[in-house]
Amino acid sequence: MGAKERLRSPRKPWGRTQRIGGKNGSKVSLLVDGRGAPLSLVVCGANRHDVTQLEPLLDALVVPEMRPDQVIHLCADKGYRGMPANEAMWDRNYAPHVPVAEEERTIILNDPDHRPRRWVVEVAHSWFKRFRKLLVRFEKTVASFVALLHLAAAVICWRKAGVI
Repeated sequence: MGAKERLRSPRKPWGRTQRIGGKNGSKVSLLVDGRGAPLSLVVCGANRHDVTQLEPLLDALVVPEMRPDQVIHLCADKGYRGMPANEAMWDRNYAPHVPVAEEERTIILNDPDHRPRRWVVEVAHSWFKRFRKLLVRFEKTVASFVALLHLAAAVICWRKAGVI
């Protein structure tokens, strides 16, 4: 009996059934400043939820020592809504601003000049996609992919600062 014959059973003439629910690839989570310069990044599997990467993302941020009473405002999207995410942000002295869809609609209706702040992160993701090496991940190891991401982040920061 050959390999193809073993794969096909009389009950299933089409062969093996594909696994459902798994997702290949990797996901890059970014933390950017108000101008869109990347401050920290975390790479994980594409099937992981965003909230699970919030703590590593905030811990990867290198900032000078802050006063214990100093609070920094952090704008996040609806994937970071919930008590675990809020606790993680408050534990690190970040004031979470996670918009609710209904509130955002009323703000836009009342103030037509209002712009959502999430577009800054989307623009940063598009800047990373301008590097052709990062557009499709061909690196076998996570370490080499993260190194290329950090190199691209440095170039983006230099361009934002006007150095290059």
